[in-house]
Amino acid sequence: MAIRLVAILLVLLVCRGLPELVRLRDFSWWRRWLDQTGRASAAAAFGFGVGVPVLVCALVQVMLHSILFGVAALAFAVAVLYLCWGPGDLERDAEAVTKAPDSERRAAALAALHAEGAPAPAFAPESLVEAVFGAALKRWFGVLFWFVLLGPAGALLYRLAQRLAYAPDGAAVASRPAAERFALALDFAPAHLMALSLALASNFDAVFKTWHDYHQAHGKGYWCLDLGFLAAIARASVDADVAADGNAQTPLVALEDAMVLVRRVLVVWLTLVALVVLGGWWR
Repeated sequence: MAIRLVAILLVLLVCRGLPELVRLRDFSWWRRWLDQTGRASAAAAFGFGVGVPVLVCALVQVMLHSILFGVAALAFAVAVLYLCWGPGDLERDAEAVTKAPDSERRAAALAALHAEGAPAPAFAPESLVEAVFGAALKRWFGVLFWFVLLGPAGALLYRLAQRLAYAPDGAAVASRPAAERFALALDFAPAHLMALSLALASNFDAVFKTWHDYHQAHGKGYWCLDLGFLAAIARASVDADVAADGNAQTPLVALEDAMVLVRRVLVVWLTLVALVVLGGWWR
């Protein structure tokens, strides 16, 4: 677990200090592999498109565990996590919207600020808040959750599942419905942990009430794969924070506050992982 924590911190530092390296997040190798092996059926897309690369990653992860006192395992973990992080840089995508000098460039920035499978947001407070939290789930917290749980193989599993479900160059049409359900299943735990972390980092009452009211209104139960509650609690948290600061609810204010909140959630997650490492509860 200590190796995974160090890997996370190194990836965050690289993302912050060397944003131009985002070009290295290239999945063209996977597209070629999928074209050759996974186009026949949904089962082939899952088995060859996701299962085989994840299995190979897991085997390498195990083999490197004891080499060079863990240095090789750390380097591999950093490489895989960086590949699976994103694919775009959320911080810079949000900044591009904020600093766009005209409507044309703002529209281009908005097109980049969304999660895979979601439409580009409108330049409106609620839409921007939902886009930030949706992108944070897909770019940060989903991959982070499965990386902490399963190591590099978990991060690759999450990213390939998302690409299979949502990327336009992903998989055959036959695999899309099953792939989307699988991607939602992988998002279920990270989305709920985001909600819990947001309650701790923001307005607990607003988050809990909105989460409860959302499920009561939709009547699907707490264990369904409807993750719309995340957008609802994101809007409620931003509304509460903006009101507490005495600011007007404008699109840019909402965007900036949403980014502040997802950063707080990230700090909560990193703190929890650090406590687990320091306490020696998970080796």
